[in-house]
Amino acid sequence: MKVYNTLSGQKEEFAPQSDEVKMYVCGVTPYDDAHIGHAMSYIVFDVIRRYLQFRGYKVKYVQNVTDIDDKIIDRAGKLGIPPAELAEKYTTSYFEDMDALNIERADIYPRATEEIPKIIEVIQGLIDKGYAYPAGGSVYFRVRNDPDYGKLAHRSLDSMMAGECAVGGEEKEDPMDFALWKASKPGEPYWESPWGEGRPGWHIECSAMSLKYLGDTLDIHGGGQDLVFPHHENEIAQSESFTGVKPFVKYWLHNGLVQLGEDKMSKSLGNLITIKQALEKYSPDAMRIFILSSHYRSPLTYSEEGLEAAERGAERIARVISRDDPTGGVGEALNAEPYQKQFIEAMDDDFNTPQALAVLFDLARGINQAADSGISFQDAKGVLLSLRAILGLRRRDVVIEVPTARLTITTYAPTVVTEAQLPPEIKPLVEERERLRKAKKWQEADKIRAKLDEMGIILEDTPESTIIRWKRKR
Repeated sequence: MKVYNTLSGQKEEFAPQSDEVKMYVCGVTPYDDAHIGHAMSYIVFDVIRRYLQFRGYKVKYVQNVTDIDDKIIDRAGKLGIPPAELAEKYTTSYFEDMDALNIERADIYPRATEEIPKIIEVIQGLIDKGYAYPAGGSVYFRVRNDPDYGKLAHRSLDSMMAGECAVGGEEKEDPMDFALWKASKPGEPYWESPWGEGRPGWHIECSAMSLKYLGDTLDIHGGGQDLVFPHHENEIAQSESFTGVKPFVKYWLHNGLVQLGEDKMSKSLGNLITIKQALEKYSPDAMRIFILSSHYRSPLTYSEEGLEAAERGAERIARVISRDDPTGGVGEALNAEPYQKQFIEAMDDDFNTPQALAVLFDLARGINQAADSGISFQDAKGVLLSLRAILGLRRRDVVIEVPTARLTITTYAPTVVTEAQLPPEIKPLVEERERLRKAKKWQEADKIRAKLDEMGIILEDTPESTIIRWKRKR
C-alpha cells in the first residue's frame, strides 16, 4: 500500500508506527455553512479512514474545530452576536452536513477554546527553548531558528518572504515570524496567559491539539492543499521545535481544491455552493460519487452535469443491490474475487477512488448480466455491498408493485423501507394520478403531484407513463 507524501513529493510505502493509525485532519472554522470544498476534504478522509479499517488497521481519528478566529470575530461583530454563539451555530450546522453526507464522526473533536491550557503549555515550552519570544503582549515564533522551515512547501525563506508570513506588527524581530499568541483587542474574546490577555494563533491550536490527543508523531495529517503553507509548515516548525522529535508527521496527505469556474471555492471569496444547497438538488451518494470520481490530489471543478451523471451512477448501483437472486444461491455463481482484487489494488495505490469506482460499476454490470443469464449473484452482491460501504455509499432502491404503477423507493436509512412502512394514502394517490394522466387531465394530475410533494414524495415520470420513481426526501 502506497500513499503520496507531500513532504517527500513522492509515493511511499505505508508503514504506520503500529496497527493503530494516528490520523489528524484540520477541521472547520465555523463562521458560515460548510461548502462543497469542505465536503470534498472530509469525504476524502472519511474514505481513507474507512479503507484503512477495511485493511485491518485501527484508526484514531482527531479533527479539530477552530472555534476562535479572526473570521469568527469579524462575522459575529457584523451580526451583533457573541463569537461563541456564532461558532456554536455553525458547528452544529457542520455536523448536520457531515451526517447527511454519511461521513463517520471522528473519535475526538477538540475545540480550540477548550484547549487553552495545552496551547499555553506549548507556547511557554517554545519560549523556554528559544524558539519563541513575547512582544507587546503577543508571542511570536522565530522562523529563522528552525533550519528545516519550508521543507513541506519545498520553498526557500526568500520565496516565502513575499507570502502572508511576511505580514505582521512592528514588534516582531523578523517579518517572517508568525504569531503563537495574539494580544487582545478591545471587544474581542480573550484568555489570561503569562503574556497578558489574548487568544491563540491559528497554527498553534492544531499543534497543541494533535500533540495532546495523538502524541509526538502522527501517522497521517490531512487537509486541503491550501493549508500546506503557511498552516502546515508552521505546525511542523512549532511541533518539532517543542518536542524535539522528528518527524512530527510521517505522511502528509493533501486533497485538491474544488473550483467554481477558474477560482477556488471559498467562503472568503464568496463563490461557494453550500452543502445544504447541493443536497437540495442531489443525493448524498451522488455527491460522494462526484467527488470520488476525481483523484483526491487533483482539483475538482463543480458542475451540474457532473453531479447529474453521479446521480445516475448512484441509481444504477442501488438498482443492482435491490435485485433479488432468483437462483437462491444455487448453481453456477458469479465470481466477484477478481473485482475485489482490482478494487484493493486501486485503493492501495494512493487511494485511487476513480479506479475503485470503475470497479464498482463493472461489478454492478456483471451482476446484471449474471441475473439476466440465470447465474447466481448472491455472493457477488455481498462483495458489492462491502466495497460500496468503503466509499461511504448507502443508497438503497426497493421496487414495490402496485396495480397501476411501479414504484421505486429510494432511502438512505440503514434499513430498507418496506411497503408496509409507506403511508397508506400514498399508493391510492399515485394510482389516481396515473388514471388522470391517461385521461389527459393534466391539471388535476399536477395537483396530486403537488400534494405528494408536500408529503415528501417526488414523482419522476419516464416515457412509459405507468412507471414512476418514488423518492423519500432527505
